[in-house]
Amino acid sequence: MNFKQNSTSTTGWPLSSIPPRLSLLGLPILCISTLNTPITSTASPQNSGHSASDPGCHSLNIYSCLSDPTFLDLSVMSPSSSPSSSGPTTSYLEQTVSLLSTVASYMRLPALASTGPDLPFAHAPNARTEVPRPSQFGIKDFEELVIPTNDGEKLSAFYIRGPRSGRLSNCTIIMFHGNAGNIGHRLPIARMIINYIGCNVFMLEYRGYGLSTGEPDEKGLMLDAQTALDYLRDRAETRNHKLIVYGQSLGGAVSIKLVSKNQSKGDVVGLILENTFLSMRTLIPSVIPPAKYLTYLCHQVWPSESVIPSITEVPILFLSGLQDEIVPPAHMRKLFELASTPTKVWKPLPGGDHNSSVLEEGYFEAISDFVSNVASDEARQKS
Repeated sequence: MNFKQNSTSTTGWPLSSIPPRLSLLGLPILCISTLNTPITSTASPQNSGHSASDPGCHSLNIYSCLSDPTFLDLSVMSPSSSPSSSGPTTSYLEQTVSLLSTVASYMRLPALASTGPDLPFAHAPNARTEVPRPSQFGIKDFEELVIPTNDGEKLSAFYIRGPRSGRLSNCTIIMFHGNAGNIGHRLPIARMIINYIGCNVFMLEYRGYGLSTGEPDEKGLMLDAQTALDYLRDRAETRNHKLIVYGQSLGGAVSIKLVSKNQSKGDVVGLILENTFLSMRTLIPSVIPPAKYLTYLCHQVWPSESVIPSITEVPILFLSGLQDEIVPPAHMRKLFELASTPTKVWKPLPGGDHNSSVLEEGYFEAISDFVSNVASDEARQKS
């Protein structure tokens, strides 16, 4: 294959009301909730789920409403407004939680769930009920799907066709998004892929997100990912397609595990990773150092650092925002170094942070070059 490898350096909610979804972060939510820590949401106007024609998205054009549109702001009440405490143990606990929460607030640590009426925080307002549709972004050739899983959930999905006569019409990119919002918020990315790159896009909504049923956890999300891949393998239109798995942030961890278990058949020809982490237990101390003693409580592991070396038959493109304020860029670089696949491509995005990397110059060009190489028959024969 003709790859060019770039190695440039690199308010008081009760305990029972805290949703189990947050445990995917491994954050000490139990401590925070017992101290009546308020959880609020912050969101920028352009990332609020508007359609491309909305004023809030006008300046971003097709890049509006991109990944991870909202974040939890874990702020702590001041001592004067916090519940009264007694004894040094409680005081120490309050100070510890205050520190962790302040750091989390600064890092804008993202939540792993979208809003529902039962949740005690405002996260991606209406993201469980309001999902932008492809037609809102000028996409005409698409299907809205509901796909059942083996454990009884129903997953929402979009299948979007690229140019039917294009050279990549037999290639489909499977998108797994980050941990906030829903698939509708990533439609501008899908539109850029079909228009600029020319392949098809399949967007799956995880359980507990958007219009999909269920509650998310690591096991469930992996079942969802496998359901998506099996659906494309069984669907008449796509069963002979070359498939490229593309994951952003949390979606990168999903993608790594999926590809590691499905590389031998030969239909998965590429893996694209953007700003993902080594593992959840490794990520927590990176962003909240005092929490390193609590990582054993994190029951959602996402062990990408131990899984990625097992991918030996699928080329990987690493898209790393070097200004990422949530996942340290060193995580992506380490994943690149751990990857044992013969073909791996490192694409640094010097000005990209966790959510804006997709706006960086060269982002889609890197994806286009990678897809063209791994999806072409000539490239596959040479490999």
